[in-house]
Amino acid sequence: MNNLIHKAFAISLITIFYNIAEGLVSVYFGAGDETLALLGFGVDSFVEVISGIGIAHMIFRMKYSKVQTRDEFEKTALKITGTSFYILTAGLITGSVLNIVNDSKPESTIPGIVIALISILTMYWLMTAKLKIGKALHSDAIIADANCTRTCFYLSFILLAASGLYELLGIAYFDVLGSLGIAYFAFKEGKEAFEKVKSGKLSCGCEDDCNTQTQNSILKP
Repeated sequence: MNNLIHKAFAISLITIFYNIAEGLVSVYFGAGDETLALLGFGVDSFVEVISGIGIAHMIFRMKYSKVQTRDEFEKTALKITGTSFYILTAGLITGSVLNIVNDSKPESTIPGIVIALISILTMYWLMTAKLKIGKALHSDAIIADANCTRTCFYLSFILLAASGLYELLGIAYFDVLGSLGIAYFAFKEGKEAFEKVKSGKLSCGCEDDCNTQTQNSILKP
């Protein structure tokens, strides 16, 4: 069992460092090419780092006892995460409005396409790895984290669609729509973060059958 917990902790660290790298690259190209969707995606990655630190702390606690509720460190991380997601949501909505008013267009969305493809592959691997370990340990905490990673998986597809359609058709509204799609998920994640603080539960804010659906869709033989 300790070996599985060590693997879970290693994966949580990989998640943190990957999001840092993804955030740096995304913000750099998003700001340079004036691509709001990619910029928002990068900032989202940085917020996920804060959440990831809380998850890593939780898994570290599992080495010594069964984790059934969140401690104060994890609750604080969730509050910071939730607030950051709300700020990101407001920023993306404001940026989208300004881009429409000023008729701003990205210089290129090719970096967004490349980053999205890498993120899709990475998030899928992280999601499946967390689910397998979570099932093996019968850990609701790790399975819930896998379900949260699924949101990042969806965001990657939104970025890919927005960047790809803009590159093909040159219509600026696709970048705006991608930004608003990321804003929607950022607001949802912010709300879920505060709900988890209030309830103390280890769920990801999904529906009751969220775990079952995720396991069935990803862990099919």
